Formats: sequence, C-alpha cells, structure tokens
Amino acid sequence: MIKQEKWEALRKKMEELQIREEDLIEKFILGSGRGGQNLQKTSSCVYLKHLPTGIEVKCGKERSRDMNRFFARRELCEKIEAQVYKVKTEKIQAIEKIRRQKRRRSKKAQEKVLENKRQRSEIKHLRGVSEEG
Repeated sequence: MIKQEKWEALRKKMEELQIREEDLIEKFILGSGRGGQNLQKTSSCVYLKHLPTGIEVKCGKERSRDMNRFFARRELCEKIEAQVYKVKTEKIQAIEKIRRQKRRRSKKAQEKVLENKRQRSEIKHLRGVSEEG
C-alpha cells in the first residue's frame, strides 16, 4: 500500500505540471507477463492517457491496482516533464550514456587511441631495454 505522504507529493507534482484528474482517461485492463491465473482474472494493469498532450502510459508492475495507479501517474509526470519542459530524467540520461558508450568511434578518434598505445608501448619497450643493459 502506498503511504498518504507519497500520494500527496505526487498530487503536488501533478499540480506543478498542470495535470488535472479531469484531463486523464483511466482504464483498467488485463495485465501480461508472469503472475499466472490471478493475472488473467483481474484487471489490475492501469492505462492512462493525458488528453492535452496525448501522452499514454500503461503500468502493470504490481499485482495491486492501487499501486499501479500510483506508478502510472508518476510515470506520466516524468514523461510530461521530459517532453514539455525538456528536462532529462535519470532514466533518459542513463539510456543516452549507454548509447554513447556503444557508439562506434570516428576514424580520427581511433587513430588517436592507436597513437597513444604506440607511444605507451615505446615507453615500456625502452624501460625493458635499460634494465637489460
């Protein structure tokens, strides 16, 4: 169960972002994934659509409908904040960081790395030669 303080904090954030309950379409649908028979019998997955922006969120993380309602609203706030205010959430920043890490280096960058390796190799080689003599 979500504590009342968390709900209040979420409502305050929704107010700041000018998200009103009247602007939301909320539906409860059957969830998917692991959970067995209980999952197929109950409509605990929450679907939210914010009419002014057209942003849609579907949340079925938990078995509890109340918890999913909370998480769906929180996710909607994050999406609206990211889209409208161009604020990069931690999630988006993490995705971009991984994308940068996986991106292929340019030819010039590759040459620079190889040149540094050659220089380092030369230093190590000279170190070995002086020890032998």
